[in-house]
Amino acid sequence: GKYSSDNQTRVEKTVQAALQMEREGAGIIDIGGESTRPGAEDVALEEELRRVLPVVRRIREESDIPISIDTRNSKVAKAAIEAGADIVNDVSGGTHDSNMLSCVASMGVPMVMMHMR
Repeated sequence: GKYSSDNQTRVEKTVQAALQMEREGAGIIDIGGESTRPGAEDVALEEELRRVLPVVRRIREESDIPISIDTRNSKVAKAAIEAGADIVNDVSGGTHDSNMLSCVASMGVPMVMMHMR
């Protein structure tokens, strides 16, 4: 249907942009499915997964560039690492989801811990 073809187009455009950044010298690609700007609406878990997982999988098919998953949700982090991401980037520093730190530790991947004011 229209929805799935629109999503496939979005995924491909995002992947091609990431691969172009790599060609231009990027050393890491950070993929996120929600805005963390002040006042931004929260994104439902299933929507965040729908946004990021196909992108992570496709970049990994095309490149071995390190991929970081930008999420505050441990379920998204785990699924993205399983899909090929290498690093978890959590703008909440692990405070949004009480399972984040143990999840990342159990997967044995690096974590970037950010903070918001």
